[in-house]
Amino acid sequence: MISWKKILIKPDDTLELAIKVLHEGGSRITIVADKNNKLLGTVTDGDIRRALINKLTMDSEISLVMNKNPVKVIEGFSKKDLLQIMSSKGLINMPIIDKNGIICGVETIEHLVANPVLKNPVFLLAGGFGKRLHPLTIETPKPLLKIGRSPIIETIIEQFIEYGFHEFYISTHYKSEQIREFFKDGSQYGINIYYVHENEPLGTAGSLGLLPKQLTDLPIIVMNGDLLTKVNFKNLLDFHNANDADATMCIREYESQVPYGVVDIHEGKIKQITEKPIHKFFVNAGIYVLNKNLISNIDGKTYVDMPEFLQTELKNKAKGINAFPIHEYWLDIGRTEEYNKAKQDASLFSK
Repeated sequence: MISWKKILIKPDDTLELAIKVLHEGGSRITIVADKNNKLLGTVTDGDIRRALINKLTMDSEISLVMNKNPVKVIEGFSKKDLLQIMSSKGLINMPIIDKNGIICGVETIEHLVANPVLKNPVFLLAGGFGKRLHPLTIETPKPLLKIGRSPIIETIIEQFIEYGFHEFYISTHYKSEQIREFFKDGSQYGINIYYVHENEPLGTAGSLGLLPKQLTDLPIIVMNGDLLTKVNFKNLLDFHNANDADATMCIREYESQVPYGVVDIHEGKIKQITEKPIHKFFVNAGIYVLNKNLISNIDGKTYVDMPEFLQTELKNKAKGINAFPIHEYWLDIGRTEEYNKAKQDASLFSK
């Protein structure tokens, strides 16, 4: 059982504080209680994502976000019984209370089941030319550019390993032999790494058609091999499994400021002038979870990017696409500016 006092917050605390406690607590849950430690609710990663989708601000009170009726048990249950309860309800964490409703503990699946191993495949896209990073990528494929002591894609793989993933596929094209030589079969990391090679560039979705037909019938995580992020990949997979859809796309809030005063005109007359307004959008973050049935729709011969592919699936009446907002660190290393920023942030990913 974890130290619940480290993840305790009050109902009038902010969304920003809840995110901080959620990250630092390491239990993927935050407990909301009154001044007497009576349980009022819980906040999980999924609750945070939904709040962001609904455009709540970081100053919003957590009482607007929390689950006011979480599954909980009264103290006294054995670990075996707790595991059975949590497994039957699909829970990854659960508060423990006394007979008066006072919080006295929090149990997590991770603490009940040692060393979980996830069988879901991870597919990393590493075939791009990286032309915007010339001259750095003339001799080295972008995923092997170093951030601190490790290449970008090695940092990504090590993060997945921490969350229990051990089956990896890497799509290669440009200077593929360097990537294969660096990782080989993955045995030095205690994992399995397989490769698919694009004879011609197939886009961020097209190479999925090169995956073996006997791939396990589990959702697959797909990620661009030139991203740095601190997102919890286990949380992402749990979110996908908990929400009935064929795909989940990670999204990131992006701000764009108009450098001029924007004039609102109606019937030829000025109604309002807004000076340098900031517009906010959700943008594609380059990380996806796909059900296997979607992959069967890709022939492995046609160039197609992921946004185009998912848009087509929506038109074909797929079950839908989840949106998973990323509030954690995220950086797309496309240009020299981002690469320099990544090198400055290397300490965030050092062991």
